[in-house]
Amino acid sequence: MNRRDLVRLGWATVIGAGAGRLVPALAEPLSPAPEPPQNSMATPSHLKVSAGAGDFTLQIAPMMVELAPQVVISTIGYNNKVPGPLLRMREGQRVTIDVVNDTDVPEYVHWHGLFVPSEVDGVEEEGTPPVPPHGQQRYQFVAKPAGSRWYHSHTAAMMDLHRGAYTGQFGFLMIDSAHDPGRYDQEVFLALREWEPYFTTMDQDEGAPDPNDPMPEKPTTPDTRPAGLEVGAPLYSINDKMLGAGEPLRVQAGQRILMRLLNASAAQIHRLALSAHKFLVVALDGNPVPSPQLVSVIEIAPGERVDAIVEMNQPGVWILGELRDTARVSGMGIVVEYANQQKQRATWLPRPNERWDYTIFGTSEPHPPPDQTIDMVFEKVPGGPHGMDHWLVNGKEYPHEREFVLRHGKRYRLVFHNRSDDSHPLHLHRHNFELVELNGKPTAGIKKDTVIVPAYGRATVDLVANQPGLTLFHCHIQMHMDFGFMALFRYA
Repeated sequence: MNRRDLVRLGWATVIGAGAGRLVPALAEPLSPAPEPPQNSMATPSHLKVSAGAGDFTLQIAPMMVELAPQVVISTIGYNNKVPGPLLRMREGQRVTIDVVNDTDVPEYVHWHGLFVPSEVDGVEEEGTPPVPPHGQQRYQFVAKPAGSRWYHSHTAAMMDLHRGAYTGQFGFLMIDSAHDPGRYDQEVFLALREWEPYFTTMDQDEGAPDPNDPMPEKPTTPDTRPAGLEVGAPLYSINDKMLGAGEPLRVQAGQRILMRLLNASAAQIHRLALSAHKFLVVALDGNPVPSPQLVSVIEIAPGERVDAIVEMNQPGVWILGELRDTARVSGMGIVVEYANQQKQRATWLPRPNERWDYTIFGTSEPHPPPDQTIDMVFEKVPGGPHGMDHWLVNGKEYPHEREFVLRHGKRYRLVFHNRSDDSHPLHLHRHNFELVELNGKPTAGIKKDTVIVPAYGRATVDLVANQPGLTLFHCHIQMHMDFGFMALFRYA
C-alpha cells in the first residue's frame, strides 16, 4: 500500500465513523445573496480605494473548514466560508466590490469569465494592482456577460501548496439575464474541490487513454524522460462538505433541478454522474449551448462551469459523485434525497465510461473565415529544477513579448496543438471564444472561456478581438501555469 492509499484509507475510516449510517450527505446548496442595489455611480470601471459602502465586500483571511466530523483543515478563504459568498448581480449593472486582505501577503482576485478592463481583471501580468497585505482595494465594473461566472485567487503558488488556487479562495458569481426563462424548480451551486495537496509522482485525474481516441499531435518518437512531480490530494468535497457529512440535497418527484457545477480545483479534471438520472446540459462556462443534450457523465476541468437540468423522476436516495472510486470515497460526492425516502440508504450505481464530447452541444453551421490564424504549440519539459515539469508555448516559457498581437475587431483562429501526454484546460481572460473543432471533429455555436485540449490532442477556436488591453492566456492547472504555461495577448 502506497502513501496515497494509506492516507485515503485513514480519512475514509474517519468519515465513516462520523457519518454513522451509509447515507452520506452533501454540502448545503448555496443560498442566493440578496439582490444588490442598483449602483448609479457614473465613475468609469476601474480599481481604486474610496469611501462609502460597496455592493459587496470580500475579506481574505485565514479560516478553518470542517469538511466532516473530526476532519477540520486550515486554509485561506473569503468571508470565513468556502465557497465564498455568492455574488449575484444583474447583467449591465455597475458593481462595486471592496476586497479587504487580512493576510501578510499581497493577493489578486480574478473575475473569471467577465468582460472587464485589464486593470480590474485581478491579474498581475495584465497590470492589475494587488490587494496589499492588511490593505484593501475597490473593484468597479459593469456586470457582463450574463451567466455562471466565478471569482478566485490568481496568485502564483510555485512550490507553496498553501497559496493561490490551492487555498479556499473561490466563489460563485452569477450574472442574471432579463431573458432567462427560469424553467426550473430549484437552483443549486456545487463546487468541486480537493484539499490538503501534496507532491506526488502519480497523476490522479488522468484516465486511461481510449485507444480509439484520435491523437493528432502525438509525436512519432515518444519522450522517455521521467515526468516531474504532480499535485495529489487525500480529501475531496463538494462545496465545504465531504460525502458523509452535512445535509443532503432534498428534492421532490417531478421537480426540475438546475445544477450549476464549477470545478474550483487547482489540479484535477473531474467526471460526475448521478445514479439513475441524466443531465440535460444547457450551458457551458455560463453560455447557453445551441443544442442542449442529455448525458450520463459530465467532465469538467479546473476553471470550467457546466449548467445542467436534472429531471427528478427516480424516487429514492442517490449519490451524485465522481466516477473514480478513490475520489468519491475520499469525499467528492453528495446525496440527492427525495421527499419521504429518508430511511433508504444512499445508492451509487456505476456508470458506463461515457466519453465527454463538447461537439454534441453545437451545430453544423459554417464559420466566417478568420482574418488570421495563430498556431500555439504546447510542450512539456519533464522533470526540470526541483523535479518540476516546465511548459513551453511555441518553444518557450512565459513571457512572450509581443508575440501574440491582436487588432481590435478582427477575427482570429487559434489552433491549440497539445504535444504533451497531459490534458490541459486552456483559459483566455476577458473574452469568450467559439469552438471550431476538437481532434478534427467540427462544431459551431459553442462559446467558452476555458476548453480542455486532450492529451496529444488539438482544438481550434475562433476569437473576435473585442476587449482591448492585455489579455492573459494560460493552462488553468495551477502548477502548469506557474511553471511556464502562460502567454500574454496584446492589442495593437
